[in-house]
Amino acid sequence: MRFSCFAVIFGFGLITSAALPAAAQSGGAAALAGTDTTNDPVQTLVNRLDLERYKNTIKGLAQFGDRRQGTKRNRDAVDWIEAQLKQYGCQNVERITYQYNPPPPTQRTGRGRGPVTSPNGHGYAGNGPGGSRIFSDMREHGVNTDSLAQPDPKIRAIDAEPSTPGERQEVICMKVGTKYPNEMYIIGGHMDGIGWGQAVNDDASGSAIVMELARIFSMPDVHTERSIRFALWNNEETGLNGARAYVEQRAAMQGKEVPAGSGKYPEPKWLAMIQHDMMLVDHGPPTPDGKLAPEQRAGADINIEFASTSKFADEAMKLAFFWRAANEKYATDYPAAVGPHMSNTDSDPFKDLVPALSLRENERGSQIGGNWDPTHHQPTDVLTTFTDKDYLLGLTSAQTTLGAIGRLVGATVR
Repeated sequence: MRFSCFAVIFGFGLITSAALPAAAQSGGAAALAGTDTTNDPVQTLVNRLDLERYKNTIKGLAQFGDRRQGTKRNRDAVDWIEAQLKQYGCQNVERITYQYNPPPPTQRTGRGRGPVTSPNGHGYAGNGPGGSRIFSDMREHGVNTDSLAQPDPKIRAIDAEPSTPGERQEVICMKVGTKYPNEMYIIGGHMDGIGWGQAVNDDASGSAIVMELARIFSMPDVHTERSIRFALWNNEETGLNGARAYVEQRAAMQGKEVPAGSGKYPEPKWLAMIQHDMMLVDHGPPTPDGKLAPEQRAGADINIEFASTSKFADEAMKLAFFWRAANEKYATDYPAAVGPHMSNTDSDPFKDLVPALSLRENERGSQIGGNWDPTHHQPTDVLTTFTDKDYLLGLTSAQTTLGAIGRLVGATVR
C-alpha cells in the first residue's frame, strides 16, 4: 500500500492536530515546507552528515562479524559502541542489562535448504516474535546456519563462536533538552546480526545512522529544546528482546524527576519511537538465479512505515508524513514513501505505548517478504556486496531522520 501525493498534502493539514506528539504541533509539515534552508539550523546539521563517515561507522561495526547475541564478538561490539558514543560526547551513556534464556531451539526444514535451526524457537527468519510467520509462504529466505556458505575464512573465523544464554547488554545515550528535558524522542537501530556474514545491512546500516545522529547532536554548538534518546538495541534477531527489555525496565520511569527538584529525568516522557532497520538495498526483485540485482533500481526509495493496527496508528501515520516531508526538504538522493506495514523490528514493543515508525529499504510486506534483499540473514551481507549507491540510500535515511527530529526537538546551532 502506498499513499498518493494528495494524501501527503492532506497529511500536512492534519500534522498539527492534537493527536500528534506535542513537540510536533509547533513544527508541522506545513511549517517545515516553508522553511528557508539557507538560514535553517537543521539544514546546517544535515550538512554535517558525510557518506565516508557513515561508511566508516558501518565498517567499525562490521569488524565484529555478524555480532550475534550471546557471543564475545557481540560483547566486543557493545564495548566499541559505548566507547564511540563517549568519544562523541553523548550524554548519559549507559547500558541496559537483561537476561536472555530462551527455550532449546527447534529444528525446521527450510525450503530446499535442508534442516534449519530456528534461533528463537519460533520461525526461521528469526526477527520477530513469530519469526517470519506472516511471510512464510512467500520467498523470504531463512537464516543461513551453514558456516561453509561463507567463503571468506576471516569472516568465518570471527563468526565461529556459537551463542550461549545469559546476561545481555545494550548501549543508550542522550541529548538532553534545554527547555523540556522531561520529554524525548527515541531513535533506534539494532546492533546484533545473524547469518555468517558481517550484518552490514541488517543492521549495521541502521545502527550507523543512530550513531551518526548521536555524534552530530552531541557537538558542543548544538542545542535542542527537547531530549533525544539514542538506542543501539541488542537481541533483535531473537524476538526484539533488547527493545522489550528497555520497555519493561523504563516505561514506568517516564517523566520522573530523580532526585526530586534536581531537574534531571533519567527517562523522559516518550513522544515517539523511530527505528532504522536494513537501510541499503532497494534493487528490486532478485535475479532469476535468486541473487541480488547488481544495481539500485531507478525507483529506489526509503519506506517510512507505521502499524495500522496499533493503538497510536493515526498519530503514527501523521508522524510518518512529517518524516516524508523532511525527506523532501533535507534528503539529497532518494525519495520516501509512507506505508502501514511496520512489523518485525524494534519499534513493535513501543507501538501501543507511543507513536512508532520504522524506516527501511523496502516495504516489510510485499518487498522484504518477497525476497527483494537476498542478502537478508545470508553470508553475502558483507561490506564487499554493497556500493556507494547502496550506502547513499542509508545516508538519505539519516538525512531524513535528522531533518525531522531536528525540527521536532527545536535544534539550534550556536
